[in-house]
Amino acid sequence: MGTQAKVLLVEDSKFLRLMNERALNRAGYEVTSAADGEEALRFASEKMPDVILLDMMIPKVSGPDVLKALKANPATVGIPVIVLSSLSQKNEDKLLQDGAVAYFQKDQLELDKNSDRLATTIAGVLGRLKREKSRT
Repeated sequence: MGTQAKVLLVEDSKFLRLMNERALNRAGYEVTSAADGEEALRFASEKMPDVILLDMMIPKVSGPDVLKALKANPATVGIPVIVLSSLSQKNEDKLLQDGAVAYFQKDQLELDKNSDRLATTIAGVLGRLKREKSRT
């Protein structure tokens, strides 16, 4: 797989952060992690990741506010954001309207089974964006 795409993982749970980092590294991604919304905004501007995985329930600056700030900033507006949430999928439409490119429910991660669903989702989003860019 070895894409070496840069991923910013925003997750306040140390356990989930480490498990997701490990799975994404194994899939060939270069991962930077942030534990709160302030770090997320700073790292997004500094590191310019190819994709951001954003938890909605994070300290300091909430996930929805981080998403809005990313989409309001000309430097980060083009970075695709995949929302990670344990909230029900009824929030998906609102988050997609606010600029997220995909929604991923945390209960689908299946970390205990070494699932690569998250890596597959990232690959799909990056592939779709690459195809869209090649058409323009």
